[in-house]
Amino acid sequence: MFNKTIFITGVAGLIGSHLALRFLALGHKVIGVDNLIGGYDTNLPRHDNFSFHHVDILDNKAITNIMAKSSVDTVIHCAALAHEGLSVFSPNIITRNIFSGTISIATAAIANNVRLFINTSSMARYGNATPPFYEHTQPQPIDPYGLAKLQAEQQLNLLSSIHKIKVIHIVPHNVSGPHQCYSDPFRNVMSIFANRISNNVPVYIYGDGEQKRSFSHVEDCINAYVKAYEKADSITSGEVFNIGPSDGSEITIKKLASIVAKYFNSAASIIHLPDRPQEVKNAWVSTTKAENILNYTTQFTTEDVVRDTITWIKVNPKRDFDYHLDLEIVNDSTPKTWTDKLFNE
Repeated sequence: MFNKTIFITGVAGLIGSHLALRFLALGHKVIGVDNLIGGYDTNLPRHDNFSFHHVDILDNKAITNIMAKSSVDTVIHCAALAHEGLSVFSPNIITRNIFSGTISIATAAIANNVRLFINTSSMARYGNATPPFYEHTQPQPIDPYGLAKLQAEQQLNLLSSIHKIKVIHIVPHNVSGPHQCYSDPFRNVMSIFANRISNNVPVYIYGDGEQKRSFSHVEDCINAYVKAYEKADSITSGEVFNIGPSDGSEITIKKLASIVAKYFNSAASIIHLPDRPQEVKNAWVSTTKAENILNYTTQFTTEDVVRDTITWIKVNPKRDFDYHLDLEIVNDSTPKTWTDKLFNE
């Protein structure tokens, strides 16, 4: 007999699929939705207590009806066109998915008396602030994606105060590991590198490659979601929690390329392109708050993250890059990797 019903959006994606597996293992029933734009159906659990609906989060009527057929206790919202860089050139499709999609799910949850809404935000909310980013750091997003994520948080907080649904915001960053999409040319730098290097072709890096990032293992991240779920009654609605590796794990994008190449017994051949517009140079977070309140800890190093991501990609089918989203704005600043579909050359 299962304990509660957990409703997960983006369930075929990296975080969503692992959350589904974890909550099923904990004895819960899981209902998942995904439009399969950014995730693979092979990531979906095969389990008697799991049900999947191929539906877009913007279809509020369908989502509301799905929830109405089950007594949903908690919504974990992971679905997103998480394309920070692309949002500069396709702001309509990206911001609509992020902002309106989040509100669509929240509205359905409220209409069905859901107790808890765990929202996946983004480190892009901090923009050009000085790292490490703390939850009290003043948000200053510099791209449409980051701004939409921040505005979605604000709207959820407002709805929480009006309708009394508990809202918790989780801010993961650069999450990788098994189940990550490796055929998307617009996001997931580690998997883009892996896909290119596996085909013995150079990788493309925007700018000098000295941008610094930290990389999170998906298993560490889902532990934080589960802790937030378990401790929700003692957490104030609207709280924000950064999750990811601890300070000091950040590396340059150029260094990342060399680590990925090592797992293919190769050296990274790099082609440098002009800086990508509105790309934050350095970005990583402090996880002190999550450590103190959620008892959050990390078990995986950057090397572990790369190893597990590459190991998974190697045992899965080769995939070409799928330029599945339209460029709404094409001008001299639009990256040639996108306009000329360079990743498939």
